[in-house]
Amino acid sequence: MEFLRSILFAIFLVIFTPIWSVLCMLAFPFLSPENRYSFIGLWNKIVIWLLWHLCGIHYEIRGMENMYAVINQPVVILSKHQSAYETIAYIALLPKQLCFVFKRELLWIPFFGWALALLKMIHINRANKQTAALSVASQGRERLSEGKWILLFPEGTRTPRGSTTPYRKGGARLASATGALVIPIAHNAGICWPKNSFLKKPGTVIFSIGSAIPSEGKSGEELQREVETWIETEMRQIDPSAYR
Repeated sequence: MEFLRSILFAIFLVIFTPIWSVLCMLAFPFLSPENRYSFIGLWNKIVIWLLWHLCGIHYEIRGMENMYAVINQPVVILSKHQSAYETIAYIALLPKQLCFVFKRELLWIPFFGWALALLKMIHINRANKQTAALSVASQGRERLSEGKWILLFPEGTRTPRGSTTPYRKGGARLASATGALVIPIAHNAGICWPKNSFLKKPGTVIFSIGSAIPSEGKSGEELQREVETWIETEMRQIDPSAYR
């Protein structure tokens, strides 16, 4: 049954994504940046809805009040990264326009990447770490000044459930340099949509949103350690079986 549902979901994406991407490219010249984000975000909402009703992947959000408490302040979100699910869900579920930091190769994906290129995200060349760090810093400052929130995955890539990859300091350094707050997010999306897996397994993805962490007076290294400690401790609360 999981296999059949996963096939139906894949067929939907193959058909729907190119259609929606073309609609975005046609509509975007007539939309403001904010409306472009909302328009393309409809794709995310539809996909999350389909994952819920077709594949049985539900979600639960804990701590959303922590975001609303700082809704008008500059924020850098640092999140656990286990799956493609959270990259889709965040645009659909979080209350603020997000600016992702992602590898530029995603822009080369037909239709999906082309639509992504129409949004003002931060894309970097991961092969050149120095250039990537400068790009995150310069573009990050600009996006924060525009009222957007920056979202990074400090592990750098998707990691299997129960594993811990050393966190990169780029997001914490950006927050420290700009005085932005940091909101950490832990989740167990890998339980339903494992890394590099075609199968979508029914279950509930728990998103746990921590309280905003002030960056003032802290170095990027100090802030990174605080964020990593919170996320990894919370992971063992929401997905204890993965860490036995």
